[in-house]
Amino acid sequence: MKTTLDEMQALAAVVDTGALSRAADQLGMTVSAVSRTLARLEHKLGTTLMRRTTRRLELTEEGAAFLARARAILASVDAAEEDMAARRERPGRLRVDAASPFMLHVVVPLVAGYRARYPEVTLELHSHDGLIDLLEHRVDVAIRIGRLRDSTLHARPLGSSALRLLASPAYLAAAGTPRRVADLARHALLGFTPPSSLNEWPVADAEGQPLHVAPALAASSGETLRQLALEGAGIACLADFLTARDIAEGRLVPVLPRLTRDVRQAVQAVYYRNTPLTARIASFIDHLAGHWPGANPGTGGSSK
Repeated sequence: MKTTLDEMQALAAVVDTGALSRAADQLGMTVSAVSRTLARLEHKLGTTLMRRTTRRLELTEEGAAFLARARAILASVDAAEEDMAARRERPGRLRVDAASPFMLHVVVPLVAGYRARYPEVTLELHSHDGLIDLLEHRVDVAIRIGRLRDSTLHARPLGSSALRLLASPAYLAAAGTPRRVADLARHALLGFTPPSSLNEWPVADAEGQPLHVAPALAASSGETLRQLALEGAGIACLADFLTARDIAEGRLVPVLPRLTRDVRQAVQAVYYRNTPLTARIASFIDHLAGHWPGANPGTGGSSK
């Protein structure tokens, strides 16, 4: 008997979600139906694809080899369907991924305008604060901030966002306002969990190099650091896309503005090189580039 796409999708969903119950929710099936589908697939292939324990599911070597081929097949089917949708000028489903701060402060405010212009697009918004494999998570386009290291991706620059040292008026009233970079050593500094490169601030240390800080309080998300700064927990270094409104409305105040260097984080839309630039991907990138205030003029082209 031939393996079906439903069986491949079931296997991929179980691996991606890590549990039969979560895979069932994702696929709109019952847990027992997912289990039967996997059993039927293993019977067809005559091998064990997953080892089931009380705590987790683990791919066998044969399962990993089969899943790699299955993902390629599923991606090809998706691409074929998307091509047909583009030919009918119906953009179809669009899966977008971005770090939660960028999703909340940039993408979400632009969604209503995008949906009004492209009502036939079915949007799925996903947030991961770390880098993800677009193919594994079946993401069509992701927004990446900072240097792009993955050479398998197309990248279209969208703009950049300046970094600033910020604190709440209440914190500065209680702890004092730093006048020199050296004064920061006497303050509560809010920073990121590793990698340490995220804690390089745009002010010069005693040697004239970018200041590396050892945060007194660290978090993995810029949104968490923003909330901590708003609550008066200390001084944070955050991007404009996250804090522009807070600064404009006086909830956060720039610290050492005259000593702050013009350091900007690049913002790029990325998708896999082997994925055609379908109407749905192009429509979203164009809308983001055209309406985000941080977008650079002339971001209408793509870079490879």
